Amino acid sequence: MTRVFTSFAIEDKDLRNLLVGQKKNSHNDIEFTDYSVHDPWDRKWKTNCRARIKSCKGVIGIITTITPAADGQLWELKCAIEEERPLLLIHGYTERSKRLSVLPSPINGRKVYNWRQSTIVSFLNNL
Repeated sequence: MTRVFTSFAIEDKDLRNLLVGQKKNSHNDIEFTDYSVHDPWDRKWKTNCRARIKSCKGVIGIITTITPAADGQLWELKCAIEEERPLLLIHGYTERSKRLSVLPSPINGRKVYNWRQSTIVSFLNNL
């Protein structure tokens, strides 16, 4: 199974759980092993996190209005870009009022897709 790192703000943990839970639904083709960070690490977390990202075929970033203040998530996304991992950014919510109008660095200028099964499956199939 394909290893994927899921990047999310800790406050958006329920969205991460929803994404990972989608693969349990027999009505879709989403299939991957989640390699996201579930618990905070010690002061060496960035080293550990970089190794984890490097070991994955791709990264899915769940983007919400919390993302700009989520230093850990922003670092993970920057790391994924530095490590040249394929990156899929998806909106955490469908409501426009819960979406960012300006993306934070390092993802500024990148496309954020709607959270659709077909988009996620296509990303996974191309890894």
